[in-house]
Amino acid sequence: MAKALTSATIALLRTTPPAHFEQVKVRTALREYGFNVNRRNDPDKPVPGEIQTILAWVRRNSLPMSAWEKAENIDKVVTALSTRLDGTAAAASSVTRNERIMNLVMGYAIRHNCLKANPLPKGKGERVAPKVAQAIDKRCLLNRDLVAKMLDWIGKRPRRGPLYRAFFATLYFAGLRPEEAVGLRVGDATLPETGWGEFLVHEARPEVGSQWTDTGEVHEERDLKGRGEGDTRTVPIHPTLVVILREIIKEYDLKPADLLFPGEKGGMLAGSVFRRVWAKAREEVLSEHELKTPTGKRVYDLRHTCLTTWLNSGIPPAQVAEWADNSVPVLLTIYARCIVGQVDDYLKRTEDVQDLPKVAA
Repeated sequence: MAKALTSATIALLRTTPPAHFEQVKVRTALREYGFNVNRRNDPDKPVPGEIQTILAWVRRNSLPMSAWEKAENIDKVVTALSTRLDGTAAAASSVTRNERIMNLVMGYAIRHNCLKANPLPKGKGERVAPKVAQAIDKRCLLNRDLVAKMLDWIGKRPRRGPLYRAFFATLYFAGLRPEEAVGLRVGDATLPETGWGEFLVHEARPEVGSQWTDTGEVHEERDLKGRGEGDTRTVPIHPTLVVILREIIKEYDLKPADLLFPGEKGGMLAGSVFRRVWAKAREEVLSEHELKTPTGKRVYDLRHTCLTTWLNSGIPPAQVAEWADNSVPVLLTIYARCIVGQVDDYLKRTEDVQDLPKVAA
């Protein structure tokens, strides 16, 4: 929200910022302080003098709310929301998110009698955000041989390799979101000596930055995505993953109340850390050609690979959706193009049924 408001604010300034205000610093002042109530009003950490100077200049040069009544100003904002700082077009998903945020802001302005109507373009014939591809790119999925090689390489890293291996294996075998996996406690996992286990997933801990949380922690504590307050879900643990998790619990002497994947200093595992480990594994394991493709480019692609594998194994979409914490329509929209190996069976089922009977001469 702060990013979208920053772009809109700069687009509606009376004049461009003076030369001694670098573009990046103006945006940082607005995003990190102007639109961050925690940092803006923190008595223990006063806003730096340079930032105060920039924000004061922005206040003096901001247009009144009546500026939203002019079409040329709306066009400036729409352009800003769809353009990156270097002048290139923003990703379609970013444009869609920015427009959704600004529509919420317009609704707030209307409720508080700052505007009479939402001036942003909508409907046919007006400028709208580019379409965002809902289905995932099949090229981002990993085959199991590649996953095995990457997990093996990660597991052999000194000191914490086995723990990182277990973290990534959890995404691959159980399809958890990274922010769900980092919040798991040892007691959330049922790990029998043999066979399948089970996770009881009850919270997500997305990494949003200490400056954006009320507690000052880097991770924010949230309920599961799309579920009610305090709701939980169970996810099966593949026997191979059961063995991996039992090994790290023993190796790191983890207790039931401990984080299953603790960070370097005992706290939450940082996203910057596990993303760096994964990126290094890609560089070491993938071929030069594969490295240039989207194959496993994001840690999240391990979840995509898991859910696709479940669907291709013939597990009903309703069951996969329950394990993955998705709705069935969303699940099929995202993964429909990745379901393979079942077409021949479908064609055989319909061959005789659709075949026309022979007509007597």
